[in-house]
Amino acid sequence: MAKNVSDHLVEMLKQAGVKRVYAITGDSLNPVNDAIRRDGTIEWIHVRHEETAAYAASMDAELNGIGCCMGSSGPGHVHLVNGLYDANRSGNPVIAVASTCATEKFGTEYFQETNPEKLFADCSKAVFMATTPKMFGTMIQRVIQTAVNEKGVAVLGLPGDVASADYEDVLSGSKSFNTHPVYRPSEAELSELAQVINSGKNITFYCGHGCKHAVNEIEALAEKVHAPIAYSFRGKIFFDRTDSPYSVGMNGLLGNKSGYDACNDADVLVLWGTDFPYSEFLPNKKTIIQIDEKPERIGRRAHVDYGYAGDIRDTAAALLPKIESKSDASFLKKMKDLYRKDEKHFTEFSNKKGKVGKIEPEYIATLIDHYSSDNAVYTVDTGMTAVWAARFIRAKGTRYLTGSFNHGSMANALPMAIGAAATKSGRQIVAMCGDGGLSMLLGDLAVIMQYQYPVKIFVFNNSSLGMVKLEMEVQGYVDWQTDMVNPPFEKIAELMNIKGLELKDPEQAESVIQQAFEHQGPVLVNIYTNPDTLAMPPHITFEQMKGFATSLIKKVGLGKFDDVKNSIKTGMGHIDEVL
Repeated sequence: MAKNVSDHLVEMLKQAGVKRVYAITGDSLNPVNDAIRRDGTIEWIHVRHEETAAYAASMDAELNGIGCCMGSSGPGHVHLVNGLYDANRSGNPVIAVASTCATEKFGTEYFQETNPEKLFADCSKAVFMATTPKMFGTMIQRVIQTAVNEKGVAVLGLPGDVASADYEDVLSGSKSFNTHPVYRPSEAELSELAQVINSGKNITFYCGHGCKHAVNEIEALAEKVHAPIAYSFRGKIFFDRTDSPYSVGMNGLLGNKSGYDACNDADVLVLWGTDFPYSEFLPNKKTIIQIDEKPERIGRRAHVDYGYAGDIRDTAAALLPKIESKSDASFLKKMKDLYRKDEKHFTEFSNKKGKVGKIEPEYIATLIDHYSSDNAVYTVDTGMTAVWAARFIRAKGTRYLTGSFNHGSMANALPMAIGAAATKSGRQIVAMCGDGGLSMLLGDLAVIMQYQYPVKIFVFNNSSLGMVKLEMEVQGYVDWQTDMVNPPFEKIAELMNIKGLELKDPEQAESVIQQAFEHQGPVLVNIYTNPDTLAMPPHITFEQMKGFATSLIKKVGLGKFDDVKNSIKTGMGHIDEVL
């Protein structure tokens, strides 16, 4: 049989390293489905919602370097968009195939017709339409190279008649290229960078996800200058180790006072591979250096004095010989002591179990951290579960943790866990879901059922949109329409051939969570957590915090106010003064 366009698509995807496709077949996508079936080497993961497909492909890319999802005409395209926004903002190389109606129907408002070039323009690096078989080779080559080399989403618009047509070979469309250049500042820039660091007294490194492959190099530099290492949420999992002599915690809304002080009390703050969005937590009148592989990011979050473009590992390795060793470690010691105090404080809260039907989520997060394996991959929903993961999940040097940290979408933990589990890497997969997030894509528990992925799903069920509820209270609104009437999630899991466990009694929490991790297949644990447990919501001002503190005094009384104050302490450096 002659090779058609879809056959060539499969060949190019395989060459790019794609092992799995997450999709729902139908209509214009059927020729691609058939080509994948006949080839037999790429696995087709049948999701229930294309948003799940995009999130799962993003997670696949985050763990393995490339991911692929597909959506058919019209609604399938639209469903992909939210997950693709997240993938693109996270810098994950994802190939999205948007099959569409036949070319002769373009512009006629045909059934399920969309315009992929317009629809996906804002959630991708680029959209490439293959409107003829002869165009296809060049278009798929450009899609793959854009996704891989620009680190984001690239969309292939593929009409159904083109997908099933005979492939017409072109010279430029038979191979893609994944390049690995050395990328760092020039020698003159490195010398300038070294001079600034060498002349500073108190140096702090603030590290983000861009340091993923540069942990050893960053720590070698920190050793020379006795620099505390603070980190963003996306950078946490690489540096948050109990044996690290440099780690001082997160800065930001979910972080530690030590992480905040390390950044704001330093003479020189070096931002390594981070696009941390909250400018309020960064200093205004200190020397700031920013190093990023994408130079367009430099200076958009803070008052940066020196900016350099480069891969973090390449840059740190080239910088190391130019850095002079410092003898004074007092600043590092001060920040480490403060960090230990912060951690002791968090530990005290995690030891409080709560009451029947109102288990303290800090306690649950600590148990999950304790009983999960040292190679676990954690996916966390946006909202309160992200708070507990930020504070109580430990890196141990071999774990991985991720969520919708840039896009901030609900319902990401379950589909990301599907993407992690589909790789069959042998790593333990842990999904920390909110009841609101799980409800939004509840149907994709059927994917776990169908493939029996051994995901451990922990539902922090506080019967509300917890973070939104707290945001509304802080901002002075009545928290209306934030409460939720939930089904018994564990029973739904049982109906889907997933082991379901209900947890209401805190005295049984340890044994139930241990049981979940010991089970060989998929598990869902429905945990009834305390809806009144407080955590700092995003986007608040000091004036709002003062008002919130006043309302809390009225609500709980002066006798309990110290407990309430402690429960909402975060990395905001002046929280004690505010409260």
